[in-house]
Amino acid sequence: MNTAEFDYIIVGAGSAGCVLANRLTEDDNIRVLLLETGGSDRSIFIQMPTALSIPMNTEKYAWQFETQPEPGLDGRRMHCPRGKVLGGSSSINGMVYVRGHARDFDEWETEGAQGWNYAACLPYFKKAETWAFGGNAYRGDSGPLGVNNGNQMQNPLYQAFIDAGVEAGYFATEDYNAAQQEGFGPMHMTVKNGRRWSTANAYLRPAMQRANLKVITKALVRRVLLDGKKAIGVEYEQSGQVHQVHAHREVLLSTGSIGSPHLLQLSGIGHPEVLQAAGIQVHHPLPGVGENLQDHLEFYFQYRCTQPVSLNRKLGLWSRFKIGARWILTKKGLGATNHFESCGFIRSKAGVEWPDLQYHFLPAAMRYDGKEAFAGDGFQLHIGHNKPKSRGWVRVTSADPRQPPEIQFNYLQAEEDRAGFRACVRLTREIINQPAMDAFRGAEIQPGEQVQTDDEIDAFVRQAVESAYHPSCSCKMGQDALAVVDEQGRVHGLEGLRVVDSSIFPTIPNGNLNAPTIMVAEKLADAIRGRQPLEASPAPVIMDAAWQERQRPGKPQRA
Repeated sequence: MNTAEFDYIIVGAGSAGCVLANRLTEDDNIRVLLLETGGSDRSIFIQMPTALSIPMNTEKYAWQFETQPEPGLDGRRMHCPRGKVLGGSSSINGMVYVRGHARDFDEWETEGAQGWNYAACLPYFKKAETWAFGGNAYRGDSGPLGVNNGNQMQNPLYQAFIDAGVEAGYFATEDYNAAQQEGFGPMHMTVKNGRRWSTANAYLRPAMQRANLKVITKALVRRVLLDGKKAIGVEYEQSGQVHQVHAHREVLLSTGSIGSPHLLQLSGIGHPEVLQAAGIQVHHPLPGVGENLQDHLEFYFQYRCTQPVSLNRKLGLWSRFKIGARWILTKKGLGATNHFESCGFIRSKAGVEWPDLQYHFLPAAMRYDGKEAFAGDGFQLHIGHNKPKSRGWVRVTSADPRQPPEIQFNYLQAEEDRAGFRACVRLTREIINQPAMDAFRGAEIQPGEQVQTDDEIDAFVRQAVESAYHPSCSCKMGQDALAVVDEQGRVHGLEGLRVVDSSIFPTIPNGNLNAPTIMVAEKLADAIRGRQPLEASPAPVIMDAAWQERQRPGKPQRA
């Protein structure tokens, strides 16, 4: 058994781990080891934005987890892919850049995560980012993460959707990642110079030029090594050989909301009953490990398009070849975008303080795996209720690290979540039936006009929803009975062990999770280095003043 020593060991080269590797090695005196189970991210299918459906569904690049049968979804098992490659899930995701609403982070502080309100988080969002249109009070202009809005909404369907939202009585928002999330506007993506700008490209590659960082791929971490109540290193396997490496300072787990609780449990850290049932010795009882699991669901609202402008015309082999060839030669064209170039954030009903529904608009009707939904032109909206009340869990089943954990989200167990999806159906129909869509709107394909009553909508949703691939919150930050880490990511009751990834979110934000995960890693990198936090931002947030009385901010009452 080989041994080695470093100051810090980072487990997982994903959205958070790559950030940590970069920021910690800025200090030449710190030696860092980064361990990743997957391998290279150099594949064209990872780097070309339009190919996003391929790596997510490829065993080589993603853990292909499945949930237990979900009672609220008629017993369906749901696909839960997680990145297994340099860049982690930032190398397989849809590249959508959404920070979340300001009140999401104020909610974190209310949940017990002191120092994580919006004013404290905004400087770290800015630190991470270079916004293609320049910095301001909300946007960064010198960070590693390149963010833009794709091909500038060249397809007319993008603007028509935004206009329809405004006609329905909602806000237009110039920048949903700035002062006002609520409303309809262009969508942003982590693409730079036509390439997927994963954390591997943005953070890890520059750091790999430093002599004080060592990156080991194809390394399956088996457990955290403990000396009493102190983490002293990790044990990993590579090419059939077992290795132990020691950390002089800390072990940092960044394996995501499935991997981090699972690795803690494999190490004997978790709920005693869960560990004992899996045949694992209890080293540190911590009941919240793996609990509080949350995710976003969404379904595709699909329409036929009456004009020949949709991307369905680009799904043939010859068209795909031309798109790919242009991207290879120039990094431009339809290959350089994820195609989600307009969006909306709205509230499901009066009395909801900040948006809880999110739209991704796609000028095509297709499945997430890139296959055509039907012959002819079409468009679709990915719509979901983003502030679920339902809670699930991740639980180890075996001491063998190759055995996947049990995953149960308990989707739609709360009535509030089911009501939220009823609002998704009814409000979307109102938006798409506005005059701005008259020139393009054909027949409703899905759900179909026959789906009208609460029972019919509920039955449709149970069969049609899919995960938005945003698992989070399974090692929550805070001080309550289910809290796993404190406000600096330190595991309660242990020395030398932190969790830094989306699993420590107390609650799930209203939006995609890559941006807040990177922010968390930036903020905790300063904490790990003993630096003072960046100064809180005074930038104001625009909120609808009448949220208690009405759902649509632009209209006193529904039409």
